[in-house]
Amino acid sequence: MQVEIQSGNLVELAVDALILGVAPGRALDGEAAAFDDRLHGALKQALDDNDFNGKVGSALVIPTLGQIPARRLVITGIGDAQGRRAQDVTRAWGRAARAARDAGAHTVASVAPPAIGESVAESFRVATEGVVLALYRFLAYRTVNLPDKEVDAFTFVDERTEARKGVEIGNAIAQGTCLARDLGNMPADVLYPETLALRAQEIALANDLSCVIYDREALEKMGAGAIVAVGKGSERDPRLIHLTYKPRGESRGTIAFVGKGITFDTGGMSLKPGGGMEEMKFDMCGGAAVLGAMSALPALDLPYTVHGIVAGAENMPSGTAYRPGDIRHTLNGKTIEIISTDAEGRLVLADALTYTSRLGVDAMIDLATLTGASVVALGDQGTSVFSSDDSLAGEIIDAARWNAELMWHMPLWEEYHGLLKGSYADLRNSGGRPGGAIFAAMFLQEFTEDTPWAHLDIAGPAWSTKETELAPAGASGHGVRTLLTLLMNRAAG
Repeated sequence: MQVEIQSGNLVELAVDALILGVAPGRALDGEAAAFDDRLHGALKQALDDNDFNGKVGSALVIPTLGQIPARRLVITGIGDAQGRRAQDVTRAWGRAARAARDAGAHTVASVAPPAIGESVAESFRVATEGVVLALYRFLAYRTVNLPDKEVDAFTFVDERTEARKGVEIGNAIAQGTCLARDLGNMPADVLYPETLALRAQEIALANDLSCVIYDREALEKMGAGAIVAVGKGSERDPRLIHLTYKPRGESRGTIAFVGKGITFDTGGMSLKPGGGMEEMKFDMCGGAAVLGAMSALPALDLPYTVHGIVAGAENMPSGTAYRPGDIRHTLNGKTIEIISTDAEGRLVLADALTYTSRLGVDAMIDLATLTGASVVALGDQGTSVFSSDDSLAGEIIDAARWNAELMWHMPLWEEYHGLLKGSYADLRNSGGRPGGAIFAAMFLQEFTEDTPWAHLDIAGPAWSTKETELAPAGASGHGVRTLLTLLMNRAAG
């Protein structure tokens, strides 16, 4: 859905639900005081009766009993003004939108969210993101038991140009995130390397991006032996996807987002256990995040040239599959001894990073559901950030903090570099369980060709087995908002 904005009188709006923000202490002012007057003090009384605390994450639905045109009020806690963060507004409006939906509202209007610092646009941006993300559902394959409660229209009421701009930006970022979720949630018999590439072409066409797709023959001719190797066991050939966004005016720099696009991962000949293998359709969530971010760029009108690269393959066991003990040649000429075919993500990224570095970009960021070791280290919500450039890592973590996407800067210790050495080749693709996330990141660094680079291991937060505040169970779209916020922060100086 798209959030809209319009001018008007909130008190006279005939909608199913109307959202008001209330801070701790339950002191009513502004629009809340006006509604309390129209309700003859019933709003204040309801807050007191329900011991509403105004903290972020709290919500209360109050029927208006015909006293005003809106059928119900949804009160959402906005926390104290001092120290209020962007993520608090996102959570508050996401919580309110769900409360309205759960109460049966199809049409919802809202007061302006509280300002974040001096920026009106930013507050509308993050509130819009909260609404769209919290209301997201993946229902493409449901034929029975479809939910009968859905919000069909959500509108902010405000006349300011900055507010309208904020809603536009919030819609673009949230829609990009939802696109990444859709791709991640699709079954692997529908979304495989070829259809992922077709979807990328559709995204490019809809958003005026350039698009180049490399099939298996082109990859072999290029010398991308690692990507080809991973895809050898499947009847569905690999693809390398390259989207490019160019700004309308002069470009202030070039950056690349690189995504792991393993559309299904059995582990190959190093076969995974059967339990939980259904989750391996999510192994392309890094690539999905790249495509989601690229789809939002034109609406944000950012002054940077941005490349989106996705290495797509299906990792399957068969008579043609690559094996442990094989030695593969990569795009940059280094050879890799295959220790585990289940360490396939770093192989496709090796060629993708080499390809990207040769585009002459100023920096590149890869996203991948790469290692269980990252989940062990940081849990199922944390992303491990590895980087050859501390400044770039800092930008990423600052952008992630704005969006409450938990990320932590991890080390690339030179003392561990010897673990990469193969017995019969330049490198080996697995170094065992200890320090597995560090080993994988150091392996990727071998293919960056001195381009400033960061690696985001999103194995934990890329999907969730249970509903969260801003997403249902399934693919989360994690990383999209951080990538876009990073670019927006750069543009703002």
